[in-house]
Amino acid sequence: MVGNFHMPPMGYGPGSQPPEEDGSELEYLQMPQNMRAYSAHVPYVEVTEALSPAMNLLKDIADAAAHAAKTGDNVRFDLSKLDKPNRDLIAETMGEGEVSVKMHGVPAVAAQESVFAGVWVLKGAGLDAVEVGKMPEMAAERAFQARQPAAGPLTPKKIGVLNAPSIAVELMDRSRNYKDGDEVHVINLSLLPHTEEDLVWLDEAMGKGSVDILSRGYGNCRVTATGQAHVWRVQFFNSMDTLILDTFEITDFPEVVIAADEDLSDSAGRILEVLEAIR
Repeated sequence: MVGNFHMPPMGYGPGSQPPEEDGSELEYLQMPQNMRAYSAHVPYVEVTEALSPAMNLLKDIADAAAHAAKTGDNVRFDLSKLDKPNRDLIAETMGEGEVSVKMHGVPAVAAQESVFAGVWVLKGAGLDAVEVGKMPEMAAERAFQARQPAAGPLTPKKIGVLNAPSIAVELMDRSRNYKDGDEVHVINLSLLPHTEEDLVWLDEAMGKGSVDILSRGYGNCRVTATGQAHVWRVQFFNSMDTLILDTFEITDFPEVVIAADEDLSDSAGRILEVLEAIR
């Protein structure tokens, strides 16, 4: 038997209620927008024998991505010996992805993820290369080479520093006891009571490492290595560049910036598809 039809209730929804007495209105947090998505780009070139080095190299990069997905091993390819037409073809095919890495030191090196996840273009003094892997090996090697050493709880306290020292104690303890393969440990500053002075003190107490990472998706995720082993500062910003999540992570690398095995396997297939389209 069909039930009686009921009209929807009236007087609900935006604009249905009178404003607050003080004239203020409910404001909503700006949601992230404009997420990047993969779109295949096929270079418009006339394939000739002169472009064989680039075509062969792209095939090798695809094979390396498939290999890295199975083994976790990184493979690097030197681009410095390619002539300009071949180098340009590699550059156009690689494009620019979401994640960029700055590795401080001598020489300073910048890594830009290509449109193929886990395929990185490396630039630096005397360095022009493509590296395939979850993250460039140099980033792991340099991450916690301290530009500013971590003093931890010994950092001088200024007026207004309240809860930061206890957070630093936990971070230092987790760092000392971390072993490869341990689950990531997260301290969410956004959920903990703290002052602005606490945040400044924590920055000084944990020091600075030698790797900075930016991941662009919904808004930005900024990841910086501290001067304390395995301790990363991970901050998420919305599309208005407002900080919406502020954390410390104790891990080898925050998952938000590394390419997963599935990503590498997918990249191998996509590179082969582009090669077929070029030919």
